[in-house]
Amino acid sequence: MAVNNIIKRIQNVMRQDAGINGDAQRIEQMVWMFFLKVYDAQEEVWECTREDGYTSIIPEELRWRNWAVDNADGEALTGDDLLDFVNNTLFPTLKDLNVNADTPRSHLIVKEVFSDLNQYMKNGILLRQIVNIIDEIDFAEADDRHTFGDIYEGILKDLQSAGNAGEFYTPRALTDFMVEILNPQLGETFGDFTSGTGGFLTSALNHLKAQRKTTDDEKLYQQSVIGQEWKPLPYLLSITNLLLHDIEAPNIRHCDSLGTPYNSFKEKDKVNVIAMNPPYGGSTEASVKTNFPSDMRSSETADLFMVLIMYRLKAEGRAAVIVPDGFLFGVDNAKLAIKTKLLRDFNLHTIIRLPGSIFAPYTGIATNIVFFNKERAEGASEQYATKDVWFYRLDMPEGYKHFSKTKPMRLEHCEPIRQWWNNREEIVSDELGEKSRKFSAEELIALDCNFDQCKFPKDEEEILPPAELLANYYKKRAALDHEIDRTLAEIEKILGIEIPRD
Repeated sequence: MAVNNIIKRIQNVMRQDAGINGDAQRIEQMVWMFFLKVYDAQEEVWECTREDGYTSIIPEELRWRNWAVDNADGEALTGDDLLDFVNNTLFPTLKDLNVNADTPRSHLIVKEVFSDLNQYMKNGILLRQIVNIIDEIDFAEADDRHTFGDIYEGILKDLQSAGNAGEFYTPRALTDFMVEILNPQLGETFGDFTSGTGGFLTSALNHLKAQRKTTDDEKLYQQSVIGQEWKPLPYLLSITNLLLHDIEAPNIRHCDSLGTPYNSFKEKDKVNVIAMNPPYGGSTEASVKTNFPSDMRSSETADLFMVLIMYRLKAEGRAAVIVPDGFLFGVDNAKLAIKTKLLRDFNLHTIIRLPGSIFAPYTGIATNIVFFNKERAEGASEQYATKDVWFYRLDMPEGYKHFSKTKPMRLEHCEPIRQWWNNREEIVSDELGEKSRKFSAEELIALDCNFDQCKFPKDEEEILPPAELLANYYKKRAALDHEIDRTLAEIEKILGIEIPRD
């Protein structure tokens, strides 16, 4: 069945309802219905395949098949009766499902999903129309399950216009490319501790699908990805998305990843592969910072997530993390401690500089991909696990001035990185400037952990919103002041004098 325009049809109906105020509410409204529809389709599979039988955690009269399906016989709930059922029976019951320590994960997710959800619509006739549109999709059919990917992408585009999509969404081209480079294997665990709508997790699952050959492989596939997400809407989207990727009990936790003390992580809490785009530009509460080593207690969430990743990566594990430019040139004590630890305890082998418009239109902050492994590089000195760090600048593709909603980044735009990755060479010229360079760990330490190498030419810098522009200027001024102070201290040491300071 053709469902490519399903989002547009839902939008048109919801615009008529007085209870829906803005994109965020509309998205939440339709996604809880998608979840129940998808979950019902998954339960049909469990009913047919589980030899010991299957009993739903959802009371029989509240299952999608028993209240949402309209058989065109005039018996389907609609109008005030439907509103009363959804508001006073469906939501209260699902929010208060009886669960305990023995409840299977596949059942727990129902209560977790509904714990923070709301029902906004006020017109029961319009609500019935939305339910009927969603019920047109047969998630038991492979084509319709596949088409949900298009619906999902449509929802993500709507999230972008809802004003806070930067917290949840990473372009598919980047998630696929980073997973391709990390190359997770069946039997390894793949984690994202700010999993948002599940982009990295689904990219990993797509990568692992082709490796399934036996029933044992299928068991490994089911246990292969781990996520954590604090906000209810992206959490709901990610759970629904993993169900449609054949994960029967999505292991995504609705929790604050930064809320656990670093020294309480045990081996079972660690993973083999991590790919993340932590939220940046925000600050965290003082109480959260105490969960981290004293020298790395940053007020910026992106810094704390980098520390979290270091403590949750298994020995010989691999990680790829998107970080803002501020992390590279930052000189505050926490950033210096974090970057020093990366060089001393990890093989920080590659930093990819990304064009500033990749995350347009919701932010113009320039970003980078930091690749590192929890291992000692061959030939590294005793003081460092890193031997060399390669920097590579990904320039805009030919014919593009910048990326946008209508011209987003595509996977083929990563091809220059692929060609360079396995045949690395320094690229420095008058025309290109420093496009690729290698620095030893010792050189970067001598540079006071200034990772701001292979910069973009000035004429390609994006014009940022005033607040972001000012924040970057202050950070760069702090970096420059720090560099001047360090140089002056070295001169004083050479001359054997000490200049009094006010």
